[in-house]
Amino acid sequence: MKNDISNGCNKSFGKKDVGHEGNKKKGYSTQLETIFHYLENHTATATMVSKATSIPQKCITRYKRDLEKQGKLYEVQKKFCKATNFRAWYLTTNPELFPEVKNPKKVL
Repeated sequence: MKNDISNGCNKSFGKKDVGHEGNKKKGYSTQLETIFHYLENHTATATMVSKATSIPQKCITRYKRDLEKQGKLYEVQKKFCKATNFRAWYLTTNPELFPEVKNPKKVL
């Protein structure tokens, strides 16, 4: 029997397709893939991604941290969110929009 977390962060979407050949064969995509591909084409806050993809915001926050650690997601601009009207970071996974790192931090 499969153990699922009650908040739904580890569940797949069923028959959702995001356009990759591997996913077409399987007939589904994971939440992480959905978030990644959405942010390739849109610059959005976590709340906006949640509303567009129906993925709980708690899950998006966890995946955001994982993608940031891998260098695949960046915060590009902090401004007012169109969904909440509060200041929030706009996110992207599109490498063309990644900020240039002028002075990388040195780890001692």
